Amino acid sequence: MFEKEIEEYESVRPEYQEKIADRMSKEQWMEYNEILFSAHSCAIEGNSFTVDDTRILREQGMAMIPVGHSLLECIEMADHFRAFDYIASHLDMPFDETLLKEVNRLVTEHTISYRAPGAIAGEYTTEDMSAGDTVFGDHETLIARVPSLMASTERAFCSGQHPLIVAAKWHGYYEYLHPFRDGNGRTGRLLSNFLLLRAGHPLLIIELKDRAEYISALKQIRIEGSDEFLVAFFFKTAIERMKNELAQKRKNSLPMMFF
Repeated sequence: MFEKEIEEYESVRPEYQEKIADRMSKEQWMEYNEILFSAHSCAIEGNSFTVDDTRILREQGMAMIPVGHSLLECIEMADHFRAFDYIASHLDMPFDETLLKEVNRLVTEHTISYRAPGAIAGEYTTEDMSAGDTVFGDHETLIARVPSLMASTERAFCSGQHPLIVAAKWHGYYEYLHPFRDGNGRTGRLLSNFLLLRAGHPLLIIELKDRAEYISALKQIRIEGSDEFLVAFFFKTAIERMKNELAQKRKNSLPMMFF
């Protein structure tokens, strides 16, 4: 399954790596990804920062809060930067609960008291959870499955399965477990990209415009018991990103008439 998607993805990835990623310094490449990923990942959860707003905050810090945004949104974005920097600099860490809890702690540390009073950043929920129109299962039962999910994902990654499939399958089941009081979506997308970065693949950036399709794919895991829709969505999103940025690079390399 997914042979066609893998073939298309791998037919584009070498050109993308050569003409986009490798043409930037490592620092510039990671900053570019961090800004795009942070803007869209937080926007999926309701943050109103645009990519340009995110860039300003990343470059100038809290001294320059973009007009029209709340302090809470700025702090949320700053926490996401810290979590992203952490995964990017700890790619040698095992894919386990220690990593999971630390990423969630970083991504919610300065906002959880507003979003989930009484909860502790990086600690599992002590009550049952809901999100949107979804009521999750018994929280103790779901949390008990987290260690086996992390271990089986690490085994799948090391066995040579395609990294994008591993990242998608992990993400879908993790969101099904929904083990934290806050930050489950951001934590899940960060750790999916941890797997991709560790494999040397481009980051997966789910844009705000694709939120409805993304949520629908996640829901199919609960409705139909299948992660096929989410894996297909991951491939579609990754391929479109690479193709769009390559097309942008070609267009912006064309000569221009100045007069």
